[in-house]
Amino acid sequence: MDIDLAQQYVLAMHGKGVIPDDDMYWLSVAQAIAIKADCKRRRVGAIVVDEEQRIMGHGYNHSVYPGKSCTGDDCPRGFYTYNAIPAGSGYDEPGEGRCIAIHAEAQALLDAGLGNCRGSTLYCNNEPCDACYKLIRAAGITRVVSPGTVTVL
Repeated sequence: MDIDLAQQYVLAMHGKGVIPDDDMYWLSVAQAIAIKADCKRRRVGAIVVDEEQRIMGHGYNHSVYPGKSCTGDDCPRGFYTYNAIPAGSGYDEPGEGRCIAIHAEAQALLDAGLGNCRGSTLYCNNEPCDACYKLIRAAGITRVVSPGTVTVL
């Protein structure tokens, strides 16, 4: 494929000839990472970027169970619409709302390692859920950037 997906995203958000600022640039990278996501409901990508503008870790939502797929019939949550089970509600509770995936934000934090998270910024192409915000705070991330939102912790 000869189309640069990240550039396509930036152009769609800001128009031709616009050079993105750092936040828009890193959000476009998170969006590009999201194409690897294995989820019927939402494709999420996240990256941890340190103060020197280096990627410390990245992640996308996918099944953590060998041989199981979120896009197949293995994830109970994948059978329901957002009206039936809203985003952010009870991912780990038994039953129909249970999710078998690790969230992109958690995977990015694991990939970066605790020592590389402190003082860094997490970029995510969707607003993190409450459970991910707990992990983000615990890891020492100081900023979270998602489309339309900048949260200083």
